[in-house]
Amino acid sequence: MADSKSVDADIDFGVDMARKGLWSEALFRFQQADKAEPNTGRILNNMAVAYEAVGNYEKALECYQRALRADPSNSDLKRNYSAFSQFYQAFRPVEEGEEDSGQQAQKEEQKEDDSSPPTGESDGLRHE
Repeated sequence: MADSKSVDADIDFGVDMARKGLWSEALFRFQQADKAEPNTGRILNNMAVAYEAVGNYEKALECYQRALRADPSNSDLKRNYSAFSQFYQAFRPVEEGEEDSGQQAQKEEQKEDDSSPPTGESDGLRHE
C-alpha cells in the first residue's frame, strides 16, 4: 500500500511546480504519485494537464481517458477534458484517407440536397 503522505507530497509539490511553470518537474511528480496510487482520477487529471503543457497531446488524451474511467463524476476533470477535446480536435492533423468531421458533415448535407451548397455550420460534435 502506498504511503499517502508521500503521494500527497508529490501531488502538492507537482502543483507548486506547475504554478511556477516548471511543467516537466510537475509531470515527474504526478507520475511518481501515479506509480504509488495508480488510476486515481485527480492524479491522472494533473498528469493530463501537465502533458498538455509540455506539448505531448497523445499522452494527455490517454491520461484524460484513464482519469474519466477512474473518476467519471469528477466535474473538474470533465471540464478540463472538454476544453482539451476542443483544442485537440482542432490541433490533431487529419491523417491520409481520413476526413475531418466538418468535411464529413458537409458531404452528408450535400447528399441530402445536392442543389444547396454546404453551409459551413458546426457539425454539432464540438462543445460550445
